[in-house]
Amino acid sequence: MYTEKIEEFQNYFKSHNKFKEYSGHSSKVHSVGWSCDGKRLASGSFDKSVCIYTLDRDRLNKEITFKGHGGSVDQLCWHQTHPDLLSTASGDKSVRIWDSRVQKCVATIATKGENINITWAPNGDTIAVEQYNFEVNEISWNNTSDLFFLTNGQGCIHILSYPDLELQHILNAHPGTCICIEFDPTGKYFATGSADALVSLWDVDELACKKVFTRMDWPVRTISFSHDGQLLASASEDLIIDIGFTETGDKIADISVDAATFTVAWHPSQYLLAYACDDKDTYDRKRDAGSLKVWGFPSD
Repeated sequence: MYTEKIEEFQNYFKSHNKFKEYSGHSSKVHSVGWSCDGKRLASGSFDKSVCIYTLDRDRLNKEITFKGHGGSVDQLCWHQTHPDLLSTASGDKSVRIWDSRVQKCVATIATKGENINITWAPNGDTIAVEQYNFEVNEISWNNTSDLFFLTNGQGCIHILSYPDLELQHILNAHPGTCICIEFDPTGKYFATGSADALVSLWDVDELACKKVFTRMDWPVRTISFSHDGQLLASASEDLIIDIGFTETGDKIADISVDAATFTVAWHPSQYLLAYACDDKDTYDRKRDAGSLKVWGFPSD
């Protein structure tokens, strides 16, 4: 049923497997993300700054560096319908919202503790940052913004109603810590990555596990669905980023990397994958490269 589509994707990436590297930071990049219109790519770094790049056909151009956080920028999240608004979470106990039109911070929200995770509700009304009294690894709304999902250190997914935050379900998803969660853009599935090196694919309506991806050897830190939900990228300390066909789990491609990968993000309308690894400077191995890469450009 899916054989032709799988072969089509495999062949596409045989001729679209070039990556380009961009250096914008003086320290490691923790998080990358595309604006909802795909015109901009943001990166947040341990160096406390946020870089914004613009995509011009098959290259990125650095537009601006935002500074203001007093600590590492651990995660960022664009507004899902407003292409100019970006939120960032930092270890400095604040969340900032940046507007790329005026190229500055337009809001700073003080929080009670250090913020590792941030997510913007799909309807754009609310931002959540992670500060819970038990170990929460990642947080996400579903695509309709009426359920809120938390992954935790016991391998469980807690599902709460929103906005009243009443517990609806607890899914025992993995034997190891549940590290990341991502919803597919079509709303059919969500996926979780775990310390047991597995990625599990779940049916949103049935809350049933449909597929397990088993090609990783190390804890899966970051996952991302392509814009059409057909591809799922997973990354870890493995020296590859795995790209699988969502419906069957078949391998479509992999990207060789030189170090552990912190973050992956598919473009919202193209088969371009942004990612950042724990790469070191070519000439000074003690220094972080501070770079990000985008893969999927046409091979020469």
